[in-house]
Amino acid sequence: MLKGVYTAKKKNGTEYFRSNITYKGKHISLGSFDTELEAYEAYLEGGDLITRSNIDIETAFRACKRLSFEKIVVLLNYRDNKLYIGNPIYLRKNYFSYYLSKNEELKFDIDDLFYYSSHKILRRQNHLYVNDYGMQYRILERYGIHAHSVPNRDYKFANGDVTDYRYSNILLLNPYHGVTTIQDDIHTKYICKIHINGYYKIGTFSNETDAAIAYNKAVDFALKHGIEKNFPVNFIEHLTPKEYAERYACVKLSKSYLRFLNDLS
Repeated sequence: MLKGVYTAKKKNGTEYFRSNITYKGKHISLGSFDTELEAYEAYLEGGDLITRSNIDIETAFRACKRLSFEKIVVLLNYRDNKLYIGNPIYLRKNYFSYYLSKNEELKFDIDDLFYYSSHKILRRQNHLYVNDYGMQYRILERYGIHAHSVPNRDYKFANGDVTDYRYSNILLLNPYHGVTTIQDDIHTKYICKIHINGYYKIGTFSNETDAAIAYNKAVDFALKHGIEKNFPVNFIEHLTPKEYAERYACVKLSKSYLRFLNDLS
C-alpha cells in the first residue's frame, strides 16, 4: 500500500481508499478516493502544502487536483496559524475567511470564530444557514435580520460587499417586521404594512417603535377576526410592559384595514 493510504469498506462491502497525513502531531484525514493512486496523489498534495510556506490559498486551489477546497483551507490555516479547524476557515488579521467554494470567500469578525468553527455553513437556494440543535438558522439572523427582510430596504452591506459579514459592515435599516423607512430631504417616516393575501397599509408613523407596535396590533386584530396565519411579531426590548401597553392603546390602525377585517365577519 502506498504511503499515507489505507483501505476501507462501504456498508455494501465495496472497497475504497482513504488518505491521511500527520503534521505537528495532528492526524488529518484528506478524504476518500476510488483508487489507491488518487489517494496517494492527495497525500502528496497535502505534504506539499504543509511543507512549502510560499503556497497560498489561491495558488493551491489552482494546483491541487485531488484535495477538496475544504481540505486545502484547513491545511493551510493549520500551517500558517498553528490552529486546526475542521471547517474551511482561514485566519487573517482581525478577521477570518470562511470558504464556501474556491470562488466564494465570506468574511467574519474574530468574535464569530468559535461559532463557525463548530457550525458548517450550508446553502439552500439563495440562503446561507447553519444547523444548530436540529434547527436551521440563516446566518443573517445573527444580525437581527428577519427571514423576509429585503436587501437595501431592510438592511444593507455598508461597503457594498455582500460577502463581508463583519458586524460593522451590516446596517439594519428596518429592524422590525412590517416596517419600512422612507426619507425625504427633511423628514424620516415609517410605513407599517401587514401581508394577508396582499399588503394592507396600517399607517404612517413618525417613529419606528410606534410603527412596530402598530404592526403587532394589526396582527392581533387579524387573529381575532379568524385569519389563520403564522405572523411574525416584533419584540420591543427597550420598553417596559407598561410603556408598551400604553403605546399599544394609543396607536391607531388605518380605517381601510379595519374595514377589510370587518368585511370578513
